[in-house]
Amino acid sequence: MKKLIIAAAIAALSAGTALAETIKVGVTPGEHAQIMEKVKEVAAPKGLDIEILEFSDYVVPNQALADGDLNANSFQHQPYLDNQIADRGFEIVSVGTTITTPMGVYSQKVKSLDELTDGATIAIPNDPTNGGRALLVLASKGLIKVKEEAGLKVTPADITENPKNITFAELDAAQLPRSLQDVDAAVINTNYAMEAGLHPKKDAIAIEGEKSPYANVIAVRKADKDAPWVKTLVESYHDEKVKAFINDTFKGALIPSW
Repeated sequence: MKKLIIAAAIAALSAGTALAETIKVGVTPGEHAQIMEKVKEVAAPKGLDIEILEFSDYVVPNQALADGDLNANSFQHQPYLDNQIADRGFEIVSVGTTITTPMGVYSQKVKSLDELTDGATIAIPNDPTNGGRALLVLASKGLIKVKEEAGLKVTPADITENPKNITFAELDAAQLPRSLQDVDAAVINTNYAMEAGLHPKKDAIAIEGEKSPYANVIAVRKADKDAPWVKTLVESYHDEKVKAFINDTFKGALIPSW
């Protein structure tokens, strides 16, 4: 049996085909999983076999990567990764950008932010990075004003003007689409919105501008950042076939960031 394996390896190399290297990449359901399937297709002829593992939240994929259960993950934007590293001390780095997913405001009760009544409740993500992002979206639309010095880490405590006396309900990001029946509006990350059948361009009553610091990234352990498979993974993601897939599939709801 050992001779047969060696013979197969020699035959593959002599035919100009490298033996595939398998890596595990963590994603969240929805667009990140869909795009990674296309990346897998592009990477296969390059000798990289990608096993895709889906996670239903934003916390576990970084821990799994740090623990060695994953080789890479692709689900988070750079500010979120920076916050995770600062809070948890992960030896994780980003090695390439992927997509920008504009955050949207959704509602089953009003058709514009102007229709929100005094004392309305808006749900936002409860993690500091995405919660701050949600508040910045609302500030950019003139609903509230926040302290400039808070930067991207703005919290409800940094709100300086709230003329409609909005109450903010901080919920797990994955639960926000289900909260729409209970709140006046919710600011939802695109992956969870689309998973719930909401299209940012069609269904959002307000949406984040395209000039955003929240580009998503591919992350790996710091010790692996110069590994050959990392280069192949990033090159495969940045392939024109992947860009065309994103544009054709998501119709502008997602923006390739490379």
